Amino acid sequence: MADLNLEAVHDEMVTLAYEAGRMILAANPASIDTGTKLNSVDIVTEVDQAVEKMVSTRLSAAFPSVAFMGEETYKPGTRLGPEPTFVVDPIDGTTNFVHSVPNACTSLGLAIDRSPVVGVIYNPWQDLLFTAIKGRGAFMTRIRGTAPRKLPLAETPRPLGGLGTALLGVEWGSGRDGPNFDLKMDVFQKLARSKETGGAMVHSLRSMGSAALNIAAVAAGQLDAFWEGGCWAWDVCAGWCILNEAGGRMVSGNPGGWDPALDGRVYLAVRAAPKGQEELVHEIWDVIGDRKMEYTI
Repeated sequence: MADLNLEAVHDEMVTLAYEAGRMILAANPASIDTGTKLNSVDIVTEVDQAVEKMVSTRLSAAFPSVAFMGEETYKPGTRLGPEPTFVVDPIDGTTNFVHSVPNACTSLGLAIDRSPVVGVIYNPWQDLLFTAIKGRGAFMTRIRGTAPRKLPLAETPRPLGGLGTALLGVEWGSGRDGPNFDLKMDVFQKLARSKETGGAMVHSLRSMGSAALNIAAVAAGQLDAFWEGGCWAWDVCAGWCILNEAGGRMVSGNPGGWDPALDGRVYLAVRAAPKGQEELVHEIWDVIGDRKMEYTI
């Protein structure tokens, strides 16, 4: 869509992210209605639904020709098309939200030709905003009204030295049995174990409870990589744009996939570095071996 102004989309998304943040902070997790989708840890709240309705209504009014894909209104089996599409997660990190853990966010992305071109992520508890427009760089604003910082935060990022010096982001996910879960648990162990027992002995593993915030941390250079299977396009679209613009790289979380689909559900994000990106990808893929995670749309 040649006449779609990405700067205008970005600015509206930032406004909506701050409005969503006000809605989220105004809610009392102890008194809101919650439900479940897949199982008891796949949680949805009335706040998720209210925020998505606000965002979709405002985006549709501002950009009526752009399609919309949101977590709370998604219809199973729907694939992301080539047409310009807003890809939205009203609260990424709902489990953190309902437990009053201040590590959740609103994730607002725009995809064109199934590729992320605008991304906005906002954590209202920390007043932490990440933004990017394709071809124009990625930025982080710590407090609203202060000057944004260009990502990655390090002016000269360190080379990636391999798994033995890496800090990795991982998540448990909502699927807690079956081959995908078994594979995750085995990979977690192999990443963490000492080299003397056949492991990679990474510096540590981190679970933020939000795919969007994990990817943003990789873009900022705070995590070296983030490996995940089971999340959705709305979890990664905004973060993917921010990662790309910060010089990072997104590949498949399954070995061999250098060009994953935005809705492919299995991802590996690696931070910007003057060298070592591909080597770290291969090291992580080697830990996985000939296995792969499989998820349906």
